[in-house]
Amino acid sequence: MPNVVIKLCTATLLAAVVMLSLPVQAGADQANAAPNAAGVIAVRSAYDVGETVERLKKDIAAKGIVFFQEIDQTALAAKAGIELRPSILLIFGNPPLGTQFITANPQAGLDWPVRMLVYRDAQGAVWVAYTDFAWIAKRHGVSTREAQFDMATQVAASIASSVAAH
Repeated sequence: MPNVVIKLCTATLLAAVVMLSLPVQAGADQANAAPNAAGVIAVRSAYDVGETVERLKKDIAAKGIVFFQEIDQTALAAKAGIELRPSILLIFGNPPLGTQFITANPQAGLDWPVRMLVYRDAQGAVWVAYTDFAWIAKRHGVSTREAQFDMATQVAASIASSVAAH
């Protein structure tokens, strides 16, 4: 039991630190965009794909969030002989926070760690897309971690707002 209390306190403290590092209104109009029917939130970037990825990674690091992997989907497609516009998947997370969703429902591990997709559309616009955390909670029937899902929502919106076109 003391170990659980320590983990919960650690997660709460880390969440507080992340909250204090959030920008007040940067890109709030786009970062708080409503999800589409599939639960995806897309924020238009003010930068090209490469600069968007670098700025997102810098913001993730500045918040003390663990960066796990960058997957260049365009390069993977090219190796398969398929042409694909720029598309890069970033995988990152805060284990003390994210694993709480998995303890509520192990299948929530399908959506953790967090993934953000940076891609260029057919018109040349660059977008940052990620799954809405309320949608994830509903998908996995998790109703006991509302504060944690709210925290994850705010952090993801803050990260996306670091590149949002204003």
